[in-house]
Amino acid sequence: MCCVTVIQSQDGWRVKYHQTDVCAAKGSSVKISCDYTHPPRIDPSDIKDRFWFTKVKDGEPVDLRTDSEYSSRVKHTCYSILKRCYLTITDVRESDSAEYKFRFMTNEPGEKYTGSPGVTLSVTGLQVQVRRSDSTWLELTCHSSCVLSDRAEYYWYKNKEYFMTGSSLRVSSGSTDKYSCYLRGSWNQRSPAVYGPQRPSVSVSPSAEMLEGGSVTLTCSTDANPAANYTWYKAHRISDPHLLSKEPHLVFSSIQSSDSGNYSCTAENQLGRKTSDFISIDVKYGPQRPSVSVSPSAEMLEGGSVTLTCSTDANPAANFTWYKEDGTSDPHLLSKEPQLVFSSIQSSDSGRYSCTAENQLGRKTSDFILIPVKYLPQRPSVSVSPSAEILEGDSVTLTCSTDANPAANYTWYKGDGTSDPHLLSEEPQLVFSSIQSSDSGRYSCTAENQLGRKTSDFISIDVKYGPQRPSVSVSPSAEMLEGDSMNLTCSTDANPAANYTWYKEHEDSPRASGQIFTITDFTAEHSGNYYCEAQNEMGRSNSTFRLITSSGKGASPWPVTTAVFASTSAIFLVIIMILTVLLIR
Repeated sequence: MCCVTVIQSQDGWRVKYHQTDVCAAKGSSVKISCDYTHPPRIDPSDIKDRFWFTKVKDGEPVDLRTDSEYSSRVKHTCYSILKRCYLTITDVRESDSAEYKFRFMTNEPGEKYTGSPGVTLSVTGLQVQVRRSDSTWLELTCHSSCVLSDRAEYYWYKNKEYFMTGSSLRVSSGSTDKYSCYLRGSWNQRSPAVYGPQRPSVSVSPSAEMLEGGSVTLTCSTDANPAANYTWYKAHRISDPHLLSKEPHLVFSSIQSSDSGNYSCTAENQLGRKTSDFISIDVKYGPQRPSVSVSPSAEMLEGGSVTLTCSTDANPAANFTWYKEDGTSDPHLLSKEPQLVFSSIQSSDSGRYSCTAENQLGRKTSDFILIPVKYLPQRPSVSVSPSAEILEGDSVTLTCSTDANPAANYTWYKGDGTSDPHLLSEEPQLVFSSIQSSDSGRYSCTAENQLGRKTSDFISIDVKYGPQRPSVSVSPSAEMLEGDSMNLTCSTDANPAANYTWYKEHEDSPRASGQIFTITDFTAEHSGNYYCEAQNEMGRSNSTFRLITSSGKGASPWPVTTAVFASTSAIFLVIIMILTVLLIR
């Protein structure tokens, strides 16, 4: 304690403090004293009040004896004859550090006096200072900010048991023991123990299920003196833990799925370092948009094995559902597994697929993925337009179609199946702008891609047409005598087959019907112009010929008959030529 005397004087009023500064150890007792003087005209019995204070309220000093912070810890003693007062404070605290002033007054208004400046009290604890001397040893020193006597004795305690004496102590770094020092003498005070951190504990708030986007706080706490410094880490599988923060609290204002993981904190002071157990942070969140992978990723051939896999990130794990778009408003549900497996994929499996991922926190649907199954052509089919009866001269289109991926190339053939067919076209359609009778026949088409080739069944094209100009043949072809028989045969090309009728010129009634006209017992009366008419529902045509009877010669005593044939147009040309000759003459 400092023993400098200070005298304050004003017109006979004065206060003399015996100390100006007092240093006390926390928990000890302190006594402050002063002498006061007043003018001689004032009788000592007129002094009505004397007290010590540190605070002023509403302009008036507050008597320490009425201050709740000092309740039962202060004692005020005054000796009127000596005009000396004492203030005793027991169990002093660091909060007691202040400037203490003495005030006295009489019964007369205005007759009061405060000694100022007062006495400054500094309360300090006995502390153990820690200094690292090297990487292995620590030096502990017992310290107080108050001036201590040279005869002060220090005692060291280890885990509350006496250990050794001396003002300093060396201990190994990382020691888990608790050390404190004791100052023997007027203070009789022990310092707080110093020790390294205990294993920290981690608490999570809120302790309920953690949902993505929520606020979450992790708190690291331990027991250590000096107070520990904290560091937060997040564990990584392939590297050292990632440092996140150097605060006791690790705060996620909007926690994300990526924040899930194992966390730990370390607590460290000069005496040691300890790390908490890992705590697992499991953030719950709805599925992300699923992705779809296809295996194998190469070209998909019909009959091969194909697997579609739906995957997403979700916690809790998502349930999956597969759909195929079938052209209706509601897709067709296929499976409720993460994988959609086609052990032998077919062309009918081609289409657009999607999957959904769902847990109790949400549902997401993938983009559509197109599955294009490659397959060879099916047997092509052939359609005919128009589908009605085909008439010569009509426009007719044959169309070859099949199902194939990639799209097929087409080739048209005409043939009867007994020899190499005749290639006609390499287009899907075979077009006859004006179909002819010669186009009748059997047709087929082939459909081909890089995976294979298929040929259609034959389709028969039957072109309907009227009779061509008939031809007439005579049998027997040798000269005939009167009385012989002869057969005249009329032939033509027609579809459907023609009906035949035989006429003699200038006669209304036919001589015969049918393809063959037979004359028995041939005579001169049979000579003349005849014609054969061929007819079907498409039309009619005729051919004119002449039977001529001539005299027989040699061994043919009977007249012979010769048939002369001419078409109507030929006869007309002969007549024109004769008339031309006559005109020239």
